[in-house]
Amino acid sequence: MTDSHAPDHPQPSPWPSAAEEHAPAAAASPQMASASYRLAYADLDFLRRPELRPVRLQLELLKAELVQQEQGIESTVVIFGSTRIPEPDTARARLHAAEEAAAGAPDDPELARRAAIARRIVDKARYYDEARRLAAMITEVSQRNGHRDYVVVTGGGPGVMEAANRGAFEAGGKSLGLSIVLPREERPNRYVTPKLSFQFHYFAVRKMHFVLRARALVVFPGGYGTLDELFETLALIQTRKVHPVPVLLFGREYWERIVDFDALVEEGTIDPRDRDLIQFVETAEAAWAIIRAFWKDADAGVV
Repeated sequence: MTDSHAPDHPQPSPWPSAAEEHAPAAAASPQMASASYRLAYADLDFLRRPELRPVRLQLELLKAELVQQEQGIESTVVIFGSTRIPEPDTARARLHAAEEAAAGAPDDPELARRAAIARRIVDKARYYDEARRLAAMITEVSQRNGHRDYVVVTGGGPGVMEAANRGAFEAGGKSLGLSIVLPREERPNRYVTPKLSFQFHYFAVRKMHFVLRARALVVFPGGYGTLDELFETLALIQTRKVHPVPVLLFGREYWERIVDFDALVEEGTIDPRDRDLIQFVETAEAAWAIIRAFWKDADAGVV
């Protein structure tokens, strides 16, 4: 289970580091107290200027990349899904509360709507368990070779993403969480490996990290964010900006209700082969079997 790739004791440099050169000192003069005197890389106000956006983009890209290199992460399996799908017990408890509230005010349409949504969430809560089981299956393999391949990565949030990170954690392995600064998402879920928990300001850089090492995209029912990541990946594969990987959609009934892929073919806006970029699955076992079969030749002797 140890990671032989991480350089715990890097070779010392003969040159002073940036940290050593930036030893805080008392401002001995008005000149030294001025913001203009601060070292550029230590001046947060400067780094946050609009003109420095290209530099911030590069820093976000490099930080996550270098850490993953240090941790020996060579390939990943990306797992997405709604933040609003909790584990089944929680979903049932919320349904019970919603039904009680609706029964207490039978003329309130908003309470009736909330109860109906809670019933639908209960129906989808099984996907929490499937994501958890799938991540455990994957992690049991990814740990065998220095934890380099098939490392589970999620958006770091609650719901289905929590389930995937949880499955990896319970299997005794590491997993990544690529969080994004959002008003309603205060912290990453507690199952993300701390050394592999990243936070991004820019969606574009975060998305790049999702696909850079991906060997599969596994998509559970979700909303705008999930759809965004799904169609971004499909567009990249369709236009050959990335090599093909399995794109697996959990829950045929849900996805065929939400997105009419066949209609896109019938309307002539995508080719039939573009429709074949996706596969529907219902169980963790089916998803893992497809991924392993796709990479069978490449993985000979690896996992």
